[in-house]
Amino acid sequence: MLEFEHHDHHACIADGVAVADTYCAENKLQFTPVRRRVLEILLERHTALGAYEILDVLREEALGSQPPVAYRALEFLVMHGFAHKIERLNAFVACSHMGKDHAPVFLICRSCDKVAEIHTDPENPSMLGKDRTSGFLVERVVTEATGLCPGCKDRSAA
Repeated sequence: MLEFEHHDHHACIADGVAVADTYCAENKLQFTPVRRRVLEILLERHTALGAYEILDVLREEALGSQPPVAYRALEFLVMHGFAHKIERLNAFVACSHMGKDHAPVFLICRSCDKVAEIHTDPENPSMLGKDRTSGFLVERVVTEATGLCPGCKDRSAA
């Protein structure tokens, strides 16, 4: 599902946290209250958030006030596939395909900064051809496309 579509937002938050919780338990990883809350914040917003925006929320909730608190939580979430860094915006979004091996393609609205993630096959990312002769092993592909989300497109047409 694209984040631009209407959906049960509470279920998407609960499902995302449950996937992360299960993964961490199965892999003996600490899903600390700060890591959990940062994931919840990302799932709640459906927009790309910078580390300092996340830190502001953590500070208000007395979960941390120093930048390393947010950066460490984000690093953990990205490392384990619960979040992605949107390079163009130097910001983060929750992964909408947690628990699935995929090569994400991000659609970024240039007006409202909402980000949608498209699920692609990691063996055949749409923007990357395989060059078997080079011997290069692709480990990570990040594709970001900028445009207008349906809501902003409709507003600009009016």
